[in-house]
Amino acid sequence: MGYEIDFLSVGESNGDAICIRYGSPATGYTIHVVDGGYTDTGDTIVDHVRRYFGNPNYIDHVVLSHADNDHVAGLLTVLENFDVGHLWMNRPWLYAAEIIGDFHGKYTVAGLQKAIKDAYPLLVELEQLAFNQGTRVHEAFAFAQIGQFTVLAPSRERYLRLIPAFNRTPASYAKPIKGFAGRLVEAAKALLHYFETWGDEQLEENPPACTAANESSLVQLGQIDGRALLLTADVGPDGLMEAADNVELMAVPAPLAFVQVPHHGSRRNVTPSILDRWLGGPVAEGTMRGTAFCSVGSNKPDYPRKRVQNAFLRRGYGVISTRDRWISHYFNIPPKPGAVTVGPEPFVSVYEE
Repeated sequence: MGYEIDFLSVGESNGDAICIRYGSPATGYTIHVVDGGYTDTGDTIVDHVRRYFGNPNYIDHVVLSHADNDHVAGLLTVLENFDVGHLWMNRPWLYAAEIIGDFHGKYTVAGLQKAIKDAYPLLVELEQLAFNQGTRVHEAFAFAQIGQFTVLAPSRERYLRLIPAFNRTPASYAKPIKGFAGRLVEAAKALLHYFETWGDEQLEENPPACTAANESSLVQLGQIDGRALLLTADVGPDGLMEAADNVELMAVPAPLAFVQVPHHGSRRNVTPSILDRWLGGPVAEGTMRGTAFCSVGSNKPDYPRKRVQNAFLRRGYGVISTRDRWISHYFNIPPKPGAVTVGPEPFVSVYEE
């Protein structure tokens, strides 16, 4: 069985749109789309699947990693253009009865459900579109099996703990609120100069916290032909640690053949110890263990963060970014017509952030 993992360009801003196909001519292929970028990205996905994946009418699995608009919007177009067997997404309003204690006493369960739905109109629209066309809609929590991919995070319990802190759910007793003054202080921070060597990295062990929405992202592990493939969306350190704990319960080939750099290479999403756990410790310069892809907007020159791309390269995973192009990682499947070889981002010793 072979596979191909294509990261598509989503335009000027950061976002994710991933098209995956695995199988063989003899047995047929499974198509697995993860996230849809922005509204315009939906057409890009449709065109890509039709051109490079055999012009199918059917997509087996569509997966929404989390409810941010740069992941969900384009999936509406995907469902409008293909018969989709299974849609995997977590819908926060389904758990209103279990989390209502974290919100103001004025809410009934029905009222809280409505308030959450009103905050996520694209998610509600995606769910209704799936229902209308007969697509089966599934929760996506740890150990759910999506074709050849296993969800490693979030667990249902951790997802429910995160919902009250989502930036679009109603204000809750559990959600910290950052005041306007705090935002002004952040905006006024000047760029700092950093210096790294191969043996001395600037990646922080305790970075500023990710948003709760990003920490709720699905982490998926694919296992195909003895190769392990990790998709991380926008997950942060907590979700990566939970996923690492769960993967220890499985027989997984090491090292990873492929890994997605979380959240477009943000410095808040990975730490040295988490990367060591997933990728292994630093290697000698020039040693490669596998491939890393990063979804980066064409107008986002500061991403991936230099300390992040250095940290991946230091562990044997050169980071290849999308920007204004689509990129493909494949095994036991012929390269696509017109495909060109793209090298990883270099190690950068001096940079500003």
